[in-house]
Amino acid sequence: MDPETILVNRAPVLTLWASVVAERLGYDHEAALSLGKAVAGLNAQTKGRALGIYKPAEKIEGVFPKKVGLGEELWIELLGRSVPAKNTKQGVRAVVKDKPIEPEGVERYLAEKFGEGLQAAKKAMEDLAKAFKPEGLAVKAFSLYEHFRPEIPAGVSGWGAKGKLDLNIIKSLAKKDR
Repeated sequence: MDPETILVNRAPVLTLWASVVAERLGYDHEAALSLGKAVAGLNAQTKGRALGIYKPAEKIEGVFPKKVGLGEELWIELLGRSVPAKNTKQGVRAVVKDKPIEPEGVERYLAEKFGEGLQAAKKAMEDLAKAFKPEGLAVKAFSLYEHFRPEIPAGVSGWGAKGKLDLNIIKSLAKKDR
């Protein structure tokens, strides 16, 4: 396979991209990893509901109840998602059901999913993020992801199907006039 192509599913690609964006927006590396994993998880929930894997949220008197009790102290906007987070002794962490997402686990996940391609993918994404001023990146980050996310081959179905992440596409997006 071309060294500029990595066979990977979309969730780790979104996790890595969201963490790179979070760092560019000023979060430290560990917080960014935590936030990136949360963004991918929120997207997975949305997709799971659309596919009928997860039950949709239930309305009470025609209105969706406000989510509380997730352990959030603050909400952080990242790639079009509101991520529940809190301040811990180690810094800002995204939370899932009152449990902070630990960056060490996210690093292991990314290393496992990307394999030898992790550093090349991260570098390409960092260069793309640096091609934008933070405020512009905050607005465009998800649409950029939509341009480079792995294409899932026709006829391939299933949760977590792998596709080709083309680093040349990411690099070309970084070179476009801003």
